[in-house]
Amino acid sequence: MIYFKFPFDEKLYSTDEKTGKNSINFHSFDGLRQISFDGDIIEINQENFDKEIITNDSLPEDKSNFIAETKDEYLQKLEEVIEVINKNTLPKLVLSRRKIFNDFNQIDLKESFNNLCKTYPNAFRYIFNNGENAWMGAFSEVLGKFNKTTHEFETMSLAGTLPVSEEWSEKEIEEQKPVSNYIKNILTKYVTLSGVEESKTHDHISGNIKHLRTDFKAKIQSEDLDRLIQELHPTPAVCGIPKDFCKENIQKIEKFPREFYAGYIKIETEDTVQFFVNLRCAKLYKNAVHLFVGGGITSQSNPEKEWIETELKSEAVLKNLVVS
Repeated sequence: MIYFKFPFDEKLYSTDEKTGKNSINFHSFDGLRQISFDGDIIEINQENFDKEIITNDSLPEDKSNFIAETKDEYLQKLEEVIEVINKNTLPKLVLSRRKIFNDFNQIDLKESFNNLCKTYPNAFRYIFNNGENAWMGAFSEVLGKFNKTTHEFETMSLAGTLPVSEEWSEKEIEEQKPVSNYIKNILTKYVTLSGVEESKTHDHISGNIKHLRTDFKAKIQSEDLDRLIQELHPTPAVCGIPKDFCKENIQKIEKFPREFYAGYIKIETEDTVQFFVNLRCAKLYKNAVHLFVGGGITSQSNPEKEWIETELKSEAVLKNLVVS
């Protein structure tokens, strides 16, 4: 079972499971795992969906025995990351954690998903349960969008996080610059005709927080698409710079594997191939919800503020859960 909505589109979609083609693929952060949904993409009648009952009763039990990090443990890891950044003169490294919520008897997953859709109309929103894994999320970072007719490829650099009411500081501005440079440098290798179009950096609102965003467009060959995505992922927004070094350190320092958090979702239709970063998301269990949150760390990072940022990000899914 999968249901989803595209950004700025309130139509509800699923797959018909009739054909052998994979229209939807979830890729893990490390690139080693994939969850696919067969069939053509079809529109679902919202009224019929509203009559469905989808609760945590149908989900697998949490047998991971994971214990979420305390604030002190996370602050210690942040100090460790800042030390790695300073020692290796890194522009940025992304650290994440799990927040585990189990203070409930019942979750109305259908209404939780509906809430998520209303809260984040500019995001790709989804919920799925394939019997072994169940996830829900909503995030608006586009890893890539390819038009099969025009061969135009679009992507964005998204970095820096603040509550909507606060002003940007040098820390966030400096955090976003290398993300934009990284993406532009990769795109330059694949352009076919004109150069890479780059927008001015602007605010990107996502619920109770905002990010700095720069948009990019370029024309590429269709046969280069998958290779380009592999080169872009994981972007500095979810990993750091340089990519391979930061990825290696993330897997050493972080307490838990990221699984499908900070991976990407590929959706293919007749006209387009779209790729969304899987960031504001949670793994769902019968008896627990694992919320995945993180932040870009620089030499200027304040560990206390970074903790608060992850708490804010956890609200993206947590505040929309309908529990009893």
